[in-house]
Amino acid sequence: MKHYCLALDLKDDPALIAEYEEYHQAIWPEIKQSILSAGITNMEIYRYGNRLTMLMETTDDFSFDAKARADEADPKVQEWETLMWKYQQALPGAPTGSKWMLMEKIFQL
Repeated sequence: MKHYCLALDLKDDPALIAEYEEYHQAIWPEIKQSILSAGITNMEIYRYGNRLTMLMETTDDFSFDAKARADEADPKVQEWETLMWKYQQALPGAPTGSKWMLMEKIFQL
């Protein structure tokens, strides 16, 4: 099992943040299926202000590249991603067009 931590910012607008959270209380079934079929066994998103942190547990053979290719080929995932971009903004210093940025683990107890 692999563990990943990613970060992303939301637009700093309370109404948009509330809408974003509503969507995540009941994600579309196709999105859940795309997550699970990629080898992601658990996913949690936490929020502080407009900063999001995503924790992912995956199978050992999980690949971000394979997930990205599958997402590009899935119209429903593309629809979801386009909708979510209404609420999201890139982290400061992130490459143009980037969304979730992989965080570097610096400590483990």
